Amino acid sequence: MSETSTQQEPARELSTAELVERLNTQVTTLIRTELSSAANEAKDKGVRIGIGVGVSGAGLLVVLFGLGALTAAAVLGLATAVAGWLAALIIGAVLVVVGAATAGVGAMRARSATPPVPENTADSIRSDVTTVKEHL
Repeated sequence: MSETSTQQEPARELSTAELVERLNTQVTTLIRTELSSAANEAKDKGVRIGIGVGVSGAGLLVVLFGLGALTAAAVLGLATAVAGWLAALIIGAVLVVVGAATAGVGAMRARSATPPVPENTADSIRSDVTTVKEHL
């Protein structure tokens, strides 16, 4: 806990009621500060995630166009050996299997991810609780 910039009376000169009032004010201020810090940290992380998702989405769109062109090339290449419809069917089936496997791996990883938590604020609150426990 940090001391305020205003000069306060030494604790030994205050009554119990005044000490309890001061403690209440300090705890309230501490809680408000920690909640504000958690909200700001979550907001900052949300903005960074949003920007990252936007840029990644644009990149994935370009990759999708490239994969479409490569798929067309694969179908046309295979069509030189088998009928065109069969070449398209083979390439389509391969893409469905690869896509399903990739989606399954992604879903497993997403399930195992922990929710985004304001870690710095949580550490600060733990530190505050430890400090209060030590001084009680």
